[in-house]
Amino acid sequence: MASPTEETQDAITEEEIQGTIVPPASSTSIHPNRNAFTELMRHKSRKTTIVPSSSPHEKPIVFEGRRGLGAYTYNPAAFPPSDVIFYNDTAVAVNDLYPKSSVHTLLLPRSERNLLHPVDAFEDAAFLAATVAESEKLRKLVAKELRRRYGKVSKLDQERERVLNGEVELADGEELPKGRDWESEVMMGIHAHPSMSHLHVHVLSVDRYSECMKNRAHYNSFTTPFFVPLDAFPLAADDPRRDPSEAGYLSQDLKCWRCGAGFGRSFARLNEHLAVEFEAWKKI
Repeated sequence: MASPTEETQDAITEEEIQGTIVPPASSTSIHPNRNAFTELMRHKSRKTTIVPSSSPHEKPIVFEGRRGLGAYTYNPAAFPPSDVIFYNDTAVAVNDLYPKSSVHTLLLPRSERNLLHPVDAFEDAAFLAATVAESEKLRKLVAKELRRRYGKVSKLDQERERVLNGEVELADGEELPKGRDWESEVMMGIHAHPSMSHLHVHVLSVDRYSECMKNRAHYNSFTTPFFVPLDAFPLAADDPRRDPSEAGYLSQDLKCWRCGAGFGRSFARLNEHLAVEFEAWKKI
């Protein structure tokens, strides 16, 4: 029998949907002296969805359940750099509250279209282009974070690391070795059936390795066509991803994203395998 998650086509659990967001009561802006890269991907426990309004004379705004992501777009200045990575008039970039990869962020457009289904919203070419541009900006930051975390163990980054560590000196005019292309290790896309109301683009590392990756629906939502790459938009009128329930992507048998090995319906065995693949992937 299919689980409730599979039946509703939600890629996340009810607990995650009800997961809430808590800015510190004293936080009204990003601290200018805080190191954003140190704080960039830290995961914190948050317990309420109350966000201070932009005016001291107005009541705080409460965002709950599926509309919880609206807290970030409403008043991103209420959150520290450990939560909100950057924001501007077009979009807000945040860390995912329940990451499904070692680095998992979200790009939230700030637009009147942000409550539309992505398939419909991205029919607007200008809106799609603006969202892609901001997502690419976030992709570069995620790539930098991956290099910061794993560059020291990656074979492709060793020459670069030796230069940065002062073990090798560059000749005059010689450029720092480029090293591993970490941007190619970052996925950008949306779920064909978003579980949250506000439009959000997932920008995450390809490893799909996290303590928050707990079940088959979690995993398949990022390894089957249920995950629609941003560069696939706008979707054709007959694209099957417009109706993901027909294909049953979330209930498909499990396959390793990296080597293709099959694990049937045993998420426990897959998860053990993913730990091995994660270590190997870091060292490429």
